[in-house]
Amino acid sequence: MGILFAFLAMASWGVGDFLVQRSTRRFGDLSALFFVSGFAAIALLPFVFKDIHNIFTGNIFWLFLLAAILVFVSSLFDYEALRRGKASVIAPVFSFEIVVAAILSWTIIGEKLGFWQVVLVLILASGLFFVSTKSFTHFRSLRTERGVWQAILATFGVAGVSFCFAVVARESDPLLVNWFSATVVFIFIAIYILIQKRFVEVVNLWKENKFLALSVGFFTNFAWISFTAATLFIPIAIATGISEGYIALTVLLGLIFNKEKLRHHQKIGLVLTIAACICLAFISNY
Repeated sequence: MGILFAFLAMASWGVGDFLVQRSTRRFGDLSALFFVSGFAAIALLPFVFKDIHNIFTGNIFWLFLLAAILVFVSSLFDYEALRRGKASVIAPVFSFEIVVAAILSWTIIGEKLGFWQVVLVLILASGLFFVSTKSFTHFRSLRTERGVWQAILATFGVAGVSFCFAVVARESDPLLVNWFSATVVFIFIAIYILIQKRFVEVVNLWKENKFLALSVGFFTNFAWISFTAATLFIPIAIATGISEGYIALTVLLGLIFNKEKLRHHQKIGLVLTIAACICLAFISNY
């Protein structure tokens, strides 16, 4: 089940990140995040209503709150990086989330991987880096590329979110942690919008772009729910690795449907990524 959920997260993130980029460029970072978090806050409420009291049980509330804060901060960096940066520069940076998540899960909760799992995770991260890098010339001026520093901060932030979601979900429920985090972010942004007197502006954006707002909300949240569910069955590093394969999936779809041409190193990266994902799926019997 864990592998299935991880692949569902991969597919959903492939569509979700594309829609996030379109949304941030049309709505702006905060408005896009407002629609994404609002979708989860409303859509998931009927499924978690009876369990909301569990959030305030013992010390787990602080984990829920930490997850919500990390979601808000990392999402802003993530969205800003996608809005400002070139995909050919931003995507390779995001691929290192796998390594960060693996280190967090190993050092904090002692989640260990087998030798071949470690090897495959590293191969997967390397494959994603190569397949998402159209040209290495970008990295000669990495400091001056727009969105790079936001992408680096987002990589650490999203890895932290992945870790927190997994830990909290194992103590409670995947839907509950996703709903609570989204609701906190939604309320916080709603208050800011009201203070800034931008309510009419956001309403007009909603009226003019309902389909885009609903689409980005659905796919982004479904990806997080699927990923969180995956971590109940398999290690965080493996769930992160497989779900991050959406980068390779996007490239593969472009190759098939848009007749795009890949450079030699991208072809190698694509093969490495697909092979590592398949091998991880077979050897991760949890």
